[in-house]
Amino acid sequence: MTRISEAMNDGIDLIAAAHPILSQLSATVREELLAQSVQHRVQAGTVLFEQGETPTFQQFLLRGTVHLYGQSTGRREVLIEVVEAPDLIVPAAVFCDLPYLMQARAVEELSLLMIEAKAFRTAVKSQQSLALALIGCLSGQFRRLVKQVKSLKLRSATQRVGCYLLTLAVKQGTPGHVILPYEKNLIASQLGITRESFSRALASLQKLGSIDVQGDTIIIPDASRLSEECSPDPLIDAID
Repeated sequence: MTRISEAMNDGIDLIAAAHPILSQLSATVREELLAQSVQHRVQAGTVLFEQGETPTFQQFLLRGTVHLYGQSTGRREVLIEVVEAPDLIVPAAVFCDLPYLMQARAVEELSLLMIEAKAFRTAVKSQQSLALALIGCLSGQFRRLVKQVKSLKLRSATQRVGCYLLTLAVKQGTPGHVILPYEKNLIASQLGITRESFSRALASLQKLGSIDVQGDTIIIPDASRLSEECSPDPLIDAID
């Protein structure tokens, strides 16, 4: 894994003006923030920050996907959250000036806008529009985590896998099939199960005729039948 290395400053003003959070600011305030920022492009596998580090920047994810991992003292690792553009990466830690509770790692090539943490906190406290936008961002992240906790505590492994596939089909816009977005062991970790349990759940659903596993492509011949088996809940599975 490599640290961030390549600075890309061209066109930051245009990118920031189009971002759903920074676009809420006046041009003057936005320019003041951008004067204390840098745009970075990083490669897949890059560690953006480690668990326990204190934030020095607020990272705006402009393009790509980031995985957030929790690690035990024994270095056991689990996937906690997936952050996708144009979200902010762990703004709670930045705003509260507290250590990160997770490690952030690039899944693919990323484009980031990084604003100095102190400048970002100052702007949030002085600019109502930015504060409201940050509250909206934090609320969305909180809701995703609550949904994840409910799924972990209320569902069997097979139900979690089935509902994950149904939600993924909606997200990918392909009701008849899904393509697993990353390795099965990472998906299993995100669902709170082992790689073996994930495979057993897929095999169980395939035996029932609800799905057909073809490598990383999962065919869903009858979504209603899969729904009967895993009982999706709109308060958990709906995409906000």
